[in-house]
Amino acid sequence: MSEPRNDTAARRRGNLLDVAVVGGGMVGAAAALALARAGFSVALADAREPAPWAAADELDLRVVGLAPSSIALLDQLGVWPAIRSARASGYDRMVVWDAESGATIRFDAADEGRDVLGYIVENALVQAVLWHALDDAGVRRVVPAEVVAFSRREDRAQLELADGQAIAARLVVAADGAESPLRGMVGIGTHGRDYAQRAVVAHVETARPHERTAWQRFLPTGPLAMLPLADGRSSIVWSLPDAEARRVLALDDEGFREALGVASDFRLGPIGGVTRRAAFPLRLKLADRYEADRLVLLGDAAHAVHPLAGQGVNLGLRDVVELRDTLRDAHEAGRDIAAAHVLRRYARRRRSADGLDAWSFDALARIYAWQAAPLVAVRGAGVRLMDAFGPLKRRIARHAAGL
Repeated sequence: MSEPRNDTAARRRGNLLDVAVVGGGMVGAAAALALARAGFSVALADAREPAPWAAADELDLRVVGLAPSSIALLDQLGVWPAIRSARASGYDRMVVWDAESGATIRFDAADEGRDVLGYIVENALVQAVLWHALDDAGVRRVVPAEVVAFSRREDRAQLELADGQAIAARLVVAADGAESPLRGMVGIGTHGRDYAQRAVVAHVETARPHERTAWQRFLPTGPLAMLPLADGRSSIVWSLPDAEARRVLALDDEGFREALGVASDFRLGPIGGVTRRAAFPLRLKLADRYEADRLVLLGDAAHAVHPLAGQGVNLGLRDVVELRDTLRDAHEAGRDIAAAHVLRRYARRRRSADGLDAWSFDALARIYAWQAAPLVAVRGAGVRLMDAFGPLKRRIARHAAGL
């Protein structure tokens, strides 16, 4: 695509950008890069640059399961080869089983006509590669930056920073996380619920190989995922009630290995070496709106979801694709990219899709929390039926892949 307008260079000289993205996590950095690659003048503001990534570093405790839709975007942006060659683990299968009923559902890439279902990649790696690509794309990096005020005029929005700087752009993209200060500044509320749980994360060695398989066991206390890493270990994401999470975090390594082995039903054998552990709170938080005058929400600022389906970042990257395409269409039609009807189009499409997925994940969490024997039996029968019914299973797999 050509530059959005012939006066782009003049706007840069006059410090008026097309887009200012606030928040440089994976989704915010991807948005800045995607919009710059589409020809818009872009600034990315964040409190700090990500730490440099090196192959010799210990694996980041936070990992993401990238779906095919996310991989396609990263490939379009020219960053996927660097991510894949660095330290990414493709997984071919997913096995999900119920601790109470024993019912199991399996997904296999071969059944979908694909080489892999997705890739497990460190958050830090993805973010570092995206940031490395920003300069070549012409993105102005504003770091460190703390937004203290947001204002609008007829043709622009303006961000006031704590150090006295100002950033003016036709459109501001809030990708500043689940507690988004920008969302609060424009008066957009949220709804959802606190799960009163924490996700405990760590990397572990197991006696048996992970078989390029993402394993997930649903327990009465919450799901436990064991995700395949490129070095042969598994990354765990173990959802537990707050008090139980604190107890597990306080265990010594031997106690933790034993507790994790029991929770995983020793599916991969006894647990060996284990890294340090960390935990983060689990909440469902959905923005009441995705847009305001000359501002849109993106990623966790718009929707924070339960990690049981591993779709949080994938939903955010689908937001990026929708926003890029919406703004590009508006430009090509000669419209203001921040016009209210343009932003409503983006918001309508993504809020509907994100909301459906978020509440589906929430319903799944509630269903797997059932412990009464009759309800467990119904749940088990439903899972077995789903596993046996190929068309339905394929439809679920394609939806998760973003296809």
